[in-house]
Amino acid sequence: MLFSDVSLSRRLERAEGHACLQFAEARRRVFPNSGSEWIECAGAYAVFDGIDSPTTQSFGLGLFEELTASTLDTIERFFLDRGASVLHEVSPLVGIPALSLLCARGYRPVEISNVLYRGVETNASERADNTNVCVVAPEEAQLWNNISMRGWSHDHPELKDFLLQFGDISSARENSVCFLAEVDGQPGAAGVLSMHEGVALFGGAATVPELRRRGLQAALLAERLRYARDHGCDLAMMVAEAASNSQRNAERKGFRIAYTRTKWRLEGVL
Repeated sequence: MLFSDVSLSRRLERAEGHACLQFAEARRRVFPNSGSEWIECAGAYAVFDGIDSPTTQSFGLGLFEELTASTLDTIERFFLDRGASVLHEVSPLVGIPALSLLCARGYRPVEISNVLYRGVETNASERADNTNVCVVAPEEAQLWNNISMRGWSHDHPELKDFLLQFGDISSARENSVCFLAEVDGQPGAAGVLSMHEGVALFGGAATVPELRRRGLQAALLAERLRYARDHGCDLAMMVAEAASNSQRNAERKGFRIAYTRTKWRLEGVL
């Protein structure tokens, strides 16, 4: 049985950080002038994927090595030199000293999310007969992007500019697979699976408004679990806003909350 401890947190945070740095590298390949890049400092990944990109932040801060002022100096300069806000996704398992240091340097919490996990060896719920899920072929990349953008932009219109390039970048990202789900032959949901050292990160899942509550997300989950298991993963993870519908749906599918994570932002520097 897996317990929610530092070792589990390191696996989960490393998997998400690796997915984000691979996204930045893919953007740089597709859009060479984007300026996307990343660094590793004291075991944490700091990713710059554009000033307004939701993936511009750090992962694993204080989790692999004790957090120090010197580490923060380096990572803060990485973001500030590129005109970006300084944002860190921080596991609560870093401990009180690390959180106290963030407070002392002028950080404040700006977002709370739950990191969820489950094994991939157990069976997911069966999908409905009228749904189908497939791995996206190169010629379907634009269709996948359209479905993803419609699903996400309906609830998050502020992400529209980011989503316009999301499909091209996701398709070019290493260790990442895009999935498309349809109901009664009509494409309606998109999702991504990123894999790193046995951890399968479930992300990018969105359903177009008119086809919601038709079982598409359950079908996407089941197929991605099967794919992850077949490709050597033993652990699945996803991140959801605390107490959200996404969290409840994940828990219905066998995910457990590993910990509640806080995003911290440095104030008064831009």
